[in-house]
Amino acid sequence: MAEEENSIFELMLIGGIVPKEHSGWPKAWKLVNRAIRLSADLNTATSVDEIRERLSELIGNPIDTTTRVFVPIYTNFGKHIKLGKNVFINHACTFLDLGGITIEDDVQIGPKVNLITENHPLDPLNRKSLDLSSILIKKNAWLGAACTILPGVTVGENSVVAAGAVVTKNVPDNTVVAGVPAKVVKQLDANR
Repeated sequence: MAEEENSIFELMLIGGIVPKEHSGWPKAWKLVNRAIRLSADLNTATSVDEIRERLSELIGNPIDTTTRVFVPIYTNFGKHIKLGKNVFINHACTFLDLGGITIEDDVQIGPKVNLITENHPLDPLNRKSLDLSSILIKKNAWLGAACTILPGVTVGENSVVAAGAVVTKNVPDNTVVAGVPAKVVKQLDANR
């Protein structure tokens, strides 16, 4: 099988279908269980510094001291999250990151935001496979409360996603999107 030539973790970040039969799933489930355990510790942290330390362990990379995260925060994997500098993540966000989530510098994320890199094929016989696609949140973007960013979406630099929006397509730089599905409702002046 051609997909067996790549590790399951490589396939996740390449994107597309990861078959339910892939031989790497036992290794992936070990890391999912690790994320569950570390998330429980993370979500009992009592200071921003402690949150940063525990989240750094969960994602496997140090988080810059300018980045602030409020708990609870939920993830099913953690290892495919990359956080820039001066990022703010508010309470109760969910990051399903098997497909990879990159959050660049100066991003603001409101409470209850969902970043979802995972989907399933429509075919009922193949539905337990995963269809993965990465999410990129570019520099200085602002994700409003309870918005959802779906697999494969890039939110452009300086852009704003309105509260409650469901983003199914890329958001151009310097725009505001709103609605379900989200549509451009305003252009921003990038020179201000």
